[in-house]
Amino acid sequence: MKITRGKKIVPRRVMLYGTHGIGKSTWAAQAPDVLFLDLEGGLNDIDAAKTDHLISLDQVFEALTWLAGNKHDFRWLAIDSIDWLEAMIHDDIARKAGKATIGEIAFGAGYKSASAYWDKVLTMLDWLRTECGIGIILLAHTTVKRHSDPMTDSYDRYMPALHETASAAIQEWADEVLFATYRVHTRTEEQGFGKERTIAGGTGERYLRCVETPAALAKNRLSMPESIEFSWSAYANYFPQQTAAPAGNIAGVVVDGTSKKG
Repeated sequence: MKITRGKKIVPRRVMLYGTHGIGKSTWAAQAPDVLFLDLEGGLNDIDAAKTDHLISLDQVFEALTWLAGNKHDFRWLAIDSIDWLEAMIHDDIARKAGKATIGEIAFGAGYKSASAYWDKVLTMLDWLRTECGIGIILLAHTTVKRHSDPMTDSYDRYMPALHETASAAIQEWADEVLFATYRVHTRTEEQGFGKERTIAGGTGERYLRCVETPAALAKNRLSMPESIEFSWSAYANYFPQQTAAPAGNIAGVVVDGTSKKG
């Protein structure tokens, strides 16, 4: 059994979600040697390597298989977007069940079946990460959902625009879940007769939320602050650096990386 100490440097698995048009694809395009799986057909203005517009689940799996089995110089893979990938999964399940939509499948069985599809997708992505050294970027749109908190009243929060089962699985799998949003400032204005209204304003400044708050889902495994600027370099600045050497195997005692018999 091999034992190591310190941090192990492996490619990151990040999900970035945010509102339409905030610049998620442009952010991902800043990753070095990135390849986009174009599922939306909206990457014409992005200066990065990209596939043809993929319109079926089979084409997505073919692209992932090609990446795993062929020589190339790509270091990052960006899927744009995973909510469109989820739509492909749902369409495939509905078609095989002879239904128009996945929602027509009784007792929520269609959504349960989707878990097996996501398992396959995430397993393939992990293979690319561990065997090919490719970092994974998952881009997603956002939605506002009601969150039930057992410790307080329910409230609205931003979440990835995915079915709750898929969203939970991907959030657990990812190393980082980052929320792209705008800085908003509010002020209260009196209207007379004891009435007030709240006015929102801002400069259009974008930033990444890295830590979960009541307003939005987020997480990270890099000890990042609550928020950082909206740039790839700001995120990459927190990537760990190699500090450890292999610690030997269980057959001996490790001293300064050298295994000796006891």
